Amino acid sequence: MESTVELKENLKKLIVERLNLIDVTPEDIGDEMPLFKTGLGLDSIDALELTLNVEKEYGVKVANSEQALQAFQSVATLASFIEARRGATA
Repeated sequence: MESTVELKENLKKLIVERLNLIDVTPEDIGDEMPLFKTGLGLDSIDALELTLNVEKEYGVKVANSEQALQAFQSVATLASFIEARRGATA
């Protein structure tokens, strides 16, 4: 299983590649940078796409929109969410 650092790096790559972000590289995304609104500026369509990709790629389920709001605040919170869910199923 990948380390937290590797997970964060892989999440940044997933965000850039799967959401087809133009003029953004994984290196441009800080661990604590907000993914929505003032930070990276993702929107609700991006949120849906990201949720589907995270569920598929990491085998975790995002149960509802409240859980998604908490998990998708930043790469760091998303990594913590994935690690917690993986630990619960391991």
